[in-house]
Amino acid sequence: HHQRGGMSDIMYIGLDNGVSGALGLCKDGELPQLLALPTRSELNYQKAGKNITRLDYPAFLSILSGLKDRYGENLRCVLEKPFTNPGNFVATSTSLRCLEASLIALEELGISRQYIDAKTWQKELLPEVKGREALKKASKDIGIRMYPHLEAAIKKQKDADAIFIAEYSKRKGL
Repeated sequence: HHQRGGMSDIMYIGLDNGVSGALGLCKDGELPQLLALPTRSELNYQKAGKNITRLDYPAFLSILSGLKDRYGENLRCVLEKPFTNPGNFVATSTSLRCLEASLIALEELGISRQYIDAKTWQKELLPEVKGREALKKASKDIGIRMYPHLEAAIKKQKDADAIFIAEYSKRKGL
């Protein structure tokens, strides 16, 4: 699985699911990376003049495929449990649509996956703050401090959640 007490050969992909999500990449001995999920906009099938944002599947598959070619069986994907809130149907359906497309890509390439609860990695890597906005700000600020080379990417993403998911998974040897 991975070497005990030493460096791990595993490349962890932290998947912050959703159309504004990202992939965080963490492996011992390599600089972490943060990649925005590729998306595309198209007309909404329900309302004229409205757009929906979708995962750009071919682009996403291409990113994962490159990682699979490079790391093979040493690739693990850890996904944050998806956002679901019956009171917010649009956001929930967007989140689940994106998750389904992501899962199909991971299955197609045979990349191992598991879920993590946001609170699990947050407890370890972020200070105790109340509210979504405060969490996002903490994630962004701490992310930039921990990974100065990713400052531009983190600012663009507005948080470092994906990289924190990967970092937590690496630390715990998930």
